[in-house]
Amino acid sequence: MSTYAPTHGIATGTRHPLDPLAPAEIDAAVAAARADGRLGERTRFWGATLDEHHARTVVAGDAPADERRVGLVAMDHSGGTAWEVDVAVPVAGEGAGRCLEWRSLDPRRPGITSEEARAAAQACRESPEFQAALAKRGITDMSLVVIDAESMGGFEPERYADRRVTWGTVWHKVDVEDNGYARPVQGVVPIIDMHTMEVLEVEDHGVVPMSQEAGPIEPGAWDEHPDVTVREAPKPLEVVQAEGPSFDVDGWKVSWQGWELRVGFTHREGLVLYDLTFLGRSVLKRAACNEMYVPYLDPNSTQYRKNFFDWGEYGAGPLTNSLALGCDCLGVIHYFDGAVLGGDGEARTIEHAICMHEEDDSILWKHTDMRRDVGQTRRSRRLVISNFQTVANYDYGFYWSLYQDGRVELEVKLTGMLSASGIEDGEGAPYGRVVSQHVQTPTHQHYFGIRLDAAVDGARNRLVEEHAEGETDPEKDPWGNAVRTVRVPLLRESQAAQQVDPASGRHWRVESAERTNRYGEPTAYRLTLPNTTRSYCRPDSVMARRAPFIHNHLWATRADPREQFVGGQYPNHAEPGEDGVHVWQRQDRSLDGEELVLWPVLGTHHFPRPEQWPVMPVDTIGLVLEPDGFFDRNPTMDVPAPERAGGHGDACCGSDGPSAGHACH
Repeated sequence: MSTYAPTHGIATGTRHPLDPLAPAEIDAAVAAARADGRLGERTRFWGATLDEHHARTVVAGDAPADERRVGLVAMDHSGGTAWEVDVAVPVAGEGAGRCLEWRSLDPRRPGITSEEARAAAQACRESPEFQAALAKRGITDMSLVVIDAESMGGFEPERYADRRVTWGTVWHKVDVEDNGYARPVQGVVPIIDMHTMEVLEVEDHGVVPMSQEAGPIEPGAWDEHPDVTVREAPKPLEVVQAEGPSFDVDGWKVSWQGWELRVGFTHREGLVLYDLTFLGRSVLKRAACNEMYVPYLDPNSTQYRKNFFDWGEYGAGPLTNSLALGCDCLGVIHYFDGAVLGGDGEARTIEHAICMHEEDDSILWKHTDMRRDVGQTRRSRRLVISNFQTVANYDYGFYWSLYQDGRVELEVKLTGMLSASGIEDGEGAPYGRVVSQHVQTPTHQHYFGIRLDAAVDGARNRLVEEHAEGETDPEKDPWGNAVRTVRVPLLRESQAAQQVDPASGRHWRVESAERTNRYGEPTAYRLTLPNTTRSYCRPDSVMARRAPFIHNHLWATRADPREQFVGGQYPNHAEPGEDGVHVWQRQDRSLDGEELVLWPVLGTHHFPRPEQWPVMPVDTIGLVLEPDGFFDRNPTMDVPAPERAGGHGDACCGSDGPSAGHACH
């Protein structure tokens, strides 16, 4: 295992307009905002964002390339005010920035920063009312108490309607090395003002016995459990690329096996891919996980409020992990660093925020001519670009894979720790699963709102739904086996709120409005959503009204730079359903030959299992975007035959049949 010339992508050499913000550029933007004089001493910031629309005008040559536009969200905790601030900064932050516009913002609406979450937890530990509630449960050492500051999720008490409030979920650790999520403190719910850091009240729904089982996961802790015998480690698996990897990197630009793209990193979405082209033809303008919504499905007193817009209320960027070679990424790796703005107004660098490497992906294509006893095999290789976020107890990995045949896949990996609540002896878990002594984990869902800015053979595209239908006319089908492929153009936004239908093989074609293939069809890419779920919440529930985007599996809108986030710009303390893709679609704009944005929604219904305790093995969900008449034939016919294992240097499976036994499989 080795790293390959790891470039920490925030270097300030030649900057492309779409490159992520560098720390110096973030610092210059904050300095300009502070110099304006409107921000008080207790100002906190929720992110710095590149103005991508302006960056596109620079790319087009319609704006000067010597400055970048940065959007800040600033909160003055002393004055109860908040702003969106647009700032122009010199490229690479070499010089003073200037404020372009200040827009007042409801001070309750910005997301929760990590610094605020830590301060809220400490405020709880110092609260006499909170200490008294824990003392009733035999807990007196506040250093072993874990509190997560949670967004109110549409359950804001009317008496605090004018405050930016949060509530806390509470756990107790056996010792400092214990897992913070193994022993829930049932029934205790503090409510905190995030501006004053005042504990407004502490709900106490009654004492429930605490679990006596710890849940450490560090080496040397869990393996001392009487039921666990440490297994023998597997033999080393080395990934060796003696000549280096096949990709080329220039700053944030990547080239690999006919693919070209730009890698990006943002406060809200984390990893972003821009301007994906394959064999010189455009496929996507932009791709990212745009939002994550997690509703819990348990009426329990410490669970019913749980429904989170993890990106919209916290932000993926600041929650991004620093990835480690051999642990998170295996092989010959190229890393990109990420820059984020802390709540204190200081830029910081997340080293190794994004990992890129190649993987062998088994067989690309294969056929054996049994009559002549000869065969051909090609092995598949993919380029994987990934990052990981930790959102309190859960950890999420986002893996974008590019293939030699022009396919794009997103795989989301879910792991980490289940959120739990306490239960009485013999109480059971009708809305979840018992996983430990006095501990149940509720059933819940994860919805990943993906954003795909389409650019299939150009900017002008259309969307077509495709499915299978059996032929019903016996004159056309006397044998009863005929099945038609039915294509339904979705020409307006009102038609483009779609559901998956595995029984009919439903998928969607993103077609070029400007180019056809040799068969006279529009060139296209096919979008398939192979696994997803639906909402089970009542239509009048907070969850159903707060996140309407989860009620369809695919939305499509005409591109508009103001419409950025599928669940709305500021979901924290929002009126349920006030903003988001369901609102934008009411304009019913044309989708015929327009710049399209697709919003696939990946949903997983999580039935917990004891085997997912105390830490959860990876579960996955994803989507596939693949050529569908984009080419006239298999675009991988030019992939060379693999060499024989053993390094003999000659191609295998090119002439010998299956009996030859060469290691090409």
